[in-house]
Amino acid sequence: MTETTWPWGVGTATGIGSLPGTDVAEAQRIVLGELPALPHLPELPARGPGADLIGRTGGLLVELPVELYAARWRIAPRPGKDLRRARDLMERDLDQLAEQAEEYAGPVKVQAAGPFTLAAALELPIGGRLLRDPGAVRDLAGSLGEGLRVHVAAVARRLPRAAVLLQLDEPSLPAVLAGRVPTESGLGAYRPIEAEVARALLRGVIEAAGVPTVVHCCAPDVPLELIRTAGAAGVALDLDLVTELDPLGEAIDAGLGLLAGAAPALPPAGRAPTSAQVADRVRRVWDQLGFPRRRLAEQVVVTPACGLAGATPAYVRTVLAACRDAGRRFAEE
Repeated sequence: MTETTWPWGVGTATGIGSLPGTDVAEAQRIVLGELPALPHLPELPARGPGADLIGRTGGLLVELPVELYAARWRIAPRPGKDLRRARDLMERDLDQLAEQAEEYAGPVKVQAAGPFTLAAALELPIGGRLLRDPGAVRDLAGSLGEGLRVHVAAVARRLPRAAVLLQLDEPSLPAVLAGRVPTESGLGAYRPIEAEVARALLRGVIEAAGVPTVVHCCAPDVPLELIRTAGAAGVALDLDLVTELDPLGEAIDAGLGLLAGAAPALPPAGRAPTSAQVADRVRRVWDQLGFPRRRLAEQVVVTPACGLAGATPAYVRTVLAACRDAGRRFAEE
């Protein structure tokens, strides 16, 4: 194994990003209360356009304004009200984070859509997704990298004692690489982006942001080697969607951190999982991989399987507490 220092403490848990409701102050209190070792900036998509993943990240882009058109985000000729709304929501969120966590000293996580999920969602002014234009995808990655650098600096100014950890949400990455993103007609698909090109673009975004970065991808075919060699510090995935353990084991052995999605994002039938059940889920995969237990608490962060926007507030508290306590169990073992 490569000697690695991960940007989180031993026995840590965190959330993926989204929470239910529209009250950012309450959402921040929940996160800071239940996830004291690695809190994250909550995302509240129920607030509407500009609070969703694409609009929220679109507000971070530099010299590439976005707007809503027919309920879809697209590149705009100039900044407008939709962009102002997205940026205003983010400013309010950062101000609330600073108010509640002013003295916080430790890692804090912020999230944004990655370049390929953005390219698969944003539309060109002439129609069609950015994916149809390789030059536009390169421009988008450059704009995103610069925007994330500014965003990270804004968080660091508000929390001067904290260390920022960035999460890039890339649910569309496997489909982009495989050429499975459908065109608007549904009769075809956009050409795949070659792995080497994708690796270089992702590396550029990570390097521009300038902080440790994890890539979140809830899919069965997460491109682990691409993510690791692009310079990511870790990968966040849903353990229930992992179908092949060998690639995951190779990535972990090479030093990639794992944000292990071990608790369902939506309430399953019956009761919410206990911390013991969450811990057992992580241990089971770790033992199958064949790694010593002493490494688990250092290299793994316990998380829900995905965002919690669709859950109830009561379930959110319960599942985050279960993840937190599972992490503490690992630290004590």
